[in-house]
Amino acid sequence: MNSWLRPFSWLWVSPNSLLGIALLLPDALGRGRVRLVDGVLEAHGPFLRFLLRRAWPIGGASAMTLGHVVIARDQAALDATRIHERVHVAQYELWGPLFIPAYLVASVLALARGGDVYRDNAFEAEAFAVESRSDEVAIRD
Repeated sequence: MNSWLRPFSWLWVSPNSLLGIALLLPDALGRGRVRLVDGVLEAHGPFLRFLLRRAWPIGGASAMTLGHVVIARDQAALDATRIHERVHVAQYELWGPLFIPAYLVASVLALARGGDVYRDNAFEAEAFAVESRSDEVAIRD
């Protein structure tokens, strides 16, 4: 993204990023870790681990993106999902505050077609495709 567009991107995505910041606060103030990586806040810690393992409605998640914030169970999950989650950051930059409703609609459409609510969600399919292409490039190198 052009550097002059970056502030607009942060503003457009800010409602979602603020939700991510609210979720990471208990760990940021406690035993968790928060750091800025390529313009994205990445966080992990005990509260986020609990949230992603037990409170997540679809059976758990390693990491989750909310705007320009990625929360994860631990550092290994952040490292393993970075490419996938960066696709979601780009999706948030395109959809802004409409991303979460659009994501939910995509999940309902996947389910209505007889697919998996997560894997067949169009946003996830795009992230998995980018991740897969990245893996193929890494294997060739």
